[in-house]
Amino acid sequence: MAVLRGDCVLTLLRDDRPDIPWPNFWDLPGGGREGTELPFETAARELREELGITLPDTRVFYHVTQIGPKDLPVHFFAALWDALPVDQITLGSEGQDWRLMPVAEFLDRSDVIPHLQTRLRLALTQL
Repeated sequence: MAVLRGDCVLTLLRDDRPDIPWPNFWDLPGGGREGTELPFETAARELREELGITLPDTRVFYHVTQIGPKDLPVHFFAALWDALPVDQITLGSEGQDWRLMPVAEFLDRSDVIPHLQTRLRLALTQL
């Protein structure tokens, strides 16, 4: 999920462990579905677990479903949240750090998960 605040996007620096995909890369909050969760419920739960904040669904301006690894659907959401409560963000049990990163920087860095850069670019075309 891409949470945009002004010209920045909320990012996470993945753990630096060899047993995970994309170690030590910048990532966006997200993860896999639990039980019978709906796609937005999954994205919102992951955001709460990873950064301690609750995103109102009314902030979402973009949602796309694509086929991901193992031919499973991947849902990508983008939300505008200019009043994002930065003082309430707390790093969960995954990741080394979080940052409100300028969107242009996120899209240009070589240490960002490439398919997330592509997905964010597509979302930005809807603004």
